[in-house]
Amino acid sequence: MPRKAAVASVADQHAAPGGAAAVDRALSLLCAFRSGEDALSLAELSERTQLYKSTALRLLASLEHVRLLQRMPDGRYALGPEVARLHSLYAASFSLEAQVMPVMRELVAATQESAAFHVRQGDQRLCLYRVDSPHLLRDHIRAGDLLPLDKGAGGRVLMAFGGAKGRIYDEIRQSGFVVLSSDRVPGLTGISAPVWNAAGELAGALTLTLPEQRMKPEFTDAVREAAKRLTLRLGGPVSS
Repeated sequence: MPRKAAVASVADQHAAPGGAAAVDRALSLLCAFRSGEDALSLAELSERTQLYKSTALRLLASLEHVRLLQRMPDGRYALGPEVARLHSLYAASFSLEAQVMPVMRELVAATQESAAFHVRQGDQRLCLYRVDSPHLLRDHIRAGDLLPLDKGAGGRVLMAFGGAKGRIYDEIRQSGFVVLSSDRVPGLTGISAPVWNAAGELAGALTLTLPEQRMKPEFTDAVREAAKRLTLRLGGPVSS
């Protein structure tokens, strides 16, 4: 049955500038798969991409040909072996440090304050990477240092998005970031936001630390944008 009204496909709504429409539409079929799904029907693919079934079928044939998709015995479509091959190549060459450090350096260059990337390690948090502020007056934490999980902006973010209960953690989850002063060290302000990986899991917390007197309102946006850029580099989901 034809659609009641013409609707622009998802690919057409988010077309790549200077790109090829057919490629955008084919890739939208791959992006239609969600976590936990092993296969999708033609109807489901058409609905999610807003492509006509006839158009989707032609694109699916091309994706099958290069083994990015495979048709199952029941007629549904699943990701193909070429996806696994590309993933293995990506995973083999992937370096978290290579993704994190450039974003942190950009953040420090823009704010002139110290940036750190924290990950949870048991009931503590580990400063995995660190870029220092050029100012002499700064937080003297080093990469490899273990810090409290329940004190400081970075630890609070890790706890909040790790499912911790309490008003402060509810507020962090709702806002998507936190700004705290004197939570771990008197006179020290921390701004932190979560970073997500390709599996949709919490990869860590990106944190900017500085003396309270040097705090500027625009630093909060800088941290949030840096966390989004890093999430994109890791293949994770970002909100609009």
